[in-house]
Amino acid sequence: MNEARPRRLRATSALRNLVSESHVRVSGLVLPVFVAEGISEPRPISSMPGVVNHTLDSVREAAAEAVALGLGGIMLFGVPEHRDATGAAALDPDGILTRAIRTVREEVGDDLVVMSDVCLDEFTDHGHCGLVDSEGNVDNDSTVALYARMAVLHAEAGAHMVGPSGMMDGQVAAIREALDNAGHQGVGIMAYTAKYASAFYGPFREAVDSSFAGNRRQYQQDPRNRREALRELELDLAEGADIVMVKPAMSYLDVLAEVAAASPVPVAAYQVSGEYAMVEAAAERGWVSREAVIDETLISISRAGADIILTYWAAEYARRNSGVTG
Repeated sequence: MNEARPRRLRATSALRNLVSESHVRVSGLVLPVFVAEGISEPRPISSMPGVVNHTLDSVREAAAEAVALGLGGIMLFGVPEHRDATGAAALDPDGILTRAIRTVREEVGDDLVVMSDVCLDEFTDHGHCGLVDSEGNVDNDSTVALYARMAVLHAEAGAHMVGPSGMMDGQVAAIREALDNAGHQGVGIMAYTAKYASAFYGPFREAVDSSFAGNRRQYQQDPRNRREALRELELDLAEGADIVMVKPAMSYLDVLAEVAAASPVPVAAYQVSGEYAMVEAAAERGWVSREAVIDETLISISRAGADIILTYWAAEYARRNSGVTG
């Protein structure tokens, strides 16, 4: 009888690369960036070493570099100087996010997929993702109506794809209808299908200078639930989502795998700020090998089924790796 020796296929780097099952494609990486109003030079984010709040000039440079590196896309978040209860700055045609979209699109044309965040948390003084009623609850339907207007504004500014991240019921359908009615049938929707009420978003709140102090459990998904994600997937697909997403990525790889197995459209995963910060902090203390851990986290997300990965390491990874790596 032949003795089984699986190690034969692990003997050399060439053999391991030949039979590797999962890969991280540089062209499948999306770089999330923050563009802040009222700053004259990039501003470091202390809880996210290496990540900054960009100016319009520096985000133009970041976008040009993303093209040169072969990244797939860029996701834009706006950080306004002034906020109010209704997030009025989100609907300003000359607000920071719409200006950032125009700036980046002018720089990259169609060589990079320009994506925009459709949500109110960066624009409200209370930090919630939507309009808050007299009892302190986020009102679903009035928020969705505002998202639809916001998405059209982003399309007019040049976004190829909008990403409604507020986890409001019916948001994808409302945005699809609004975009189509405004003549933007070609603008895609990346649905935040399973966005969990996670503790891993902390550094993001510093990045957008949020004053948020509560929780979003009334509208973001319960971390204890897995099947619920498949229901959200079914709804988003029926409403016209072009891409579906799981967020966060690393703590929800089981959910990501199930969504990927069931989805007929491309699947994205967002490696969020807290996941980034933990690795950076451990590496700074010499507790882990930084680049090896970054690569391992990305391959785990790909192995779970993600076609697209949003990660703050996108540009760095692309500098170190050309094309497909194992």
